[in-house]
Amino acid sequence: MKKAILFGASGFVGGYLLNDLLQSDIYNEVTIVVRKPLNIQHPKLKMVLADYHSLPQNKEYLVADDVFIALGTTKKKTPNETEYYQIDHDYPVLAAQLTKANGAKMVSLVSAVGANATSSIFYIRTKGETERDVIAVDFEHTHIFRPSMIMGSREESRPLEKVFINLFSVVNLLLVGKLNKYRGITAQEIAKSMLKAAQQPTEKVKVDHWKEMKELLK
Repeated sequence: MKKAILFGASGFVGGYLLNDLLQSDIYNEVTIVVRKPLNIQHPKLKMVLADYHSLPQNKEYLVADDVFIALGTTKKKTPNETEYYQIDHDYPVLAAQLTKANGAKMVSLVSAVGANATSSIFYIRTKGETERDVIAVDFEHTHIFRPSMIMGSREESRPLEKVFINLFSVVNLLLVGKLNKYRGITAQEIAKSMLKAAQQPTEKVKVDHWKEMKELLK
């Protein structure tokens, strides 16, 4: 039996992943790090109330075998680029560093298709730098998940995103061959592929796009 820790449990992918971790018979303890309590109770669940600034003070509670990072924000929620970078880059990297120092062996990170640390586009560059710096923490196994459009129904209202999701339902059929990495995938599928990948670590660093995530679900 193993211990898991999840950062981003209140998010779209993180919510599904938390449910899967709690239902899994592989983990006997699941720790989540959240800014405010979630309305959920489970015998295996431990809740650490912390954010980026208070995380180092809570290091003693960040103990697990497997680390799952599904942190992120949007430009609408966080228009300030400095704050955005702190949430999308600094926090995931700090989470990786502290858990690795406590003995964690594996980390899974939700990134984005096209992530590139040398890109001139802020969003793509941030995701690329996050990948680079989490990999540099040097876990025994690092899984990077790069979804394109994340599909499914969110609790929050995102009218424009719903339009794109409907569009992707059609466009997906046209994205074949090398273009299949741009296909949309549901948050639930991403979560399940992350859990599956954690149980079959192979390469030291593995990057999963749409095709690889779908294969993990077979």
